[in-house]
Amino acid sequence: MLRYVIRRVLLMIPTLLGVAVLIFILMRLIPGDIVEIRFAGEGGGVTEEMMAQERSRLGLDQSLVWQFVHWIVGIARFDFGISMWTGQPISYEIGLRFGLSLQIAIMATLLATLLAIPLGTLSALKQDTLIDYAVRVFSIAGLATPSFWLGILMILGFLIFFQWMPPIRYTPIWVDPVANLTQLIWPALATGYRYSAVATRMTRSAVLEVLREDHVRTARAKGLRERIVLVRHAVKNALLPIITVIGLEFAFLLGGLVVTEQVFNLNGIGLLFVKAVGNHDYTMVQALVMLVAMVFIVTNLVVDILYAWIDPRVYYR
Repeated sequence: MLRYVIRRVLLMIPTLLGVAVLIFILMRLIPGDIVEIRFAGEGGGVTEEMMAQERSRLGLDQSLVWQFVHWIVGIARFDFGISMWTGQPISYEIGLRFGLSLQIAIMATLLATLLAIPLGTLSALKQDTLIDYAVRVFSIAGLATPSFWLGILMILGFLIFFQWMPPIRYTPIWVDPVANLTQLIWPALATGYRYSAVATRMTRSAVLEVLREDHVRTARAKGLRERIVLVRHAVKNALLPIITVIGLEFAFLLGGLVVTEQVFNLNGIGLLFVKAVGNHDYTMVQALVMLVAMVFIVTNLVVDILYAWIDPRVYYR
């Protein structure tokens, strides 16, 4: 097992290097010049010499190979460089927002898991009954409902019926847990419901498949209680695809909540991503893509390790 983990960690290096090469080339192919954009509002007061100095300061006057090598060496030292737009260190800009996006992703994933596994299991046990139909309608509605639209409905409902709306100023959880949860529980609910629908359908399908297997029939024939058969023999063996879906959703949530963050006035990673692309901030976009890629790779590694912990039949050579 340890050898497998070490091999997977080493394989992360060429994967991240490939992502780095791809995003570096794609960002240079996008039309536009960040220096011209930054000086666009200054009209005729900008000279070619000033623009050349700015390009030199940002390192844009160097060859692409030198820029790439300099960037990769910085990443190896956990130094993502300076934002071309704000002039602040990228690690500082990301650090201001990463905690917020990470907390929403964790809360939404927990809510989605708490909804999906019980509902999906119940739907499988009560197949083709009213309960099954109700759970399926609930999950289909979640798939068809954008999380940002559900967030807008939440805010309108609070304003109309309770004359209250969630706080718009972010408070870290270690400063004031009550104020933090009062603000972030609603975007977590909006996104968690959306992603619980996917996991619910996966849970239903996986549990139905396991319930038809021979070892479940044998457990029932031995006279075991239905709860024991369900928990020990059915749900546990159906968890592998469910964990895969939940893990991928968690990784996506860290950078994919752009509109939802705007609805709840949250300045997270997703909004920073959009601003960086709009401002042609090469270094910021590159750092954010590498961050998201790292989250996906680490999440997949954790999911693979959980496979062996949950199902002893999984053996890593």
